[in-house]
Amino acid sequence: MNKYCLALDLKEDPTLIAEYEEWHQHVWPEVQKSIVDSGIVNMEIYRTGNRLFMIMDTDDSFSFERKSVMDAANAKVQEWEELMWKFQKPLPWAKAGEKWILMDKIFQLYAHGV
Repeated sequence: MNKYCLALDLKEDPTLIAEYEEWHQHVWPEVQKSIVDSGIVNMEIYRTGNRLFMIMDTDDSFSFERKSVMDAANAKVQEWEELMWKFQKPLPWAKAGEKWILMDKIFQLYAHGV
């Protein structure tokens, strides 16, 4: 099992943020299936202000490259991603067209036996 953490910003508009959250209460089944089919076994998204934080737990079949290829071949995923651009804005250091940015782990506390 692997864990990945990613970040993304939303446009600073309370109405758009509320709409984005509403969409994520009803993620299309085809999009959910594509997530699972790529090897993601759990995904959580958190928000503070306009900053989003995603945690993904994946099995050993997952790779970002494989998911990218799968997503490019899935018209429903492409439709969803296009819709989400209405709400999202790239982080200042993102590459052109890049949304979610992989975060670097800088600390971990493992309190075994506490």
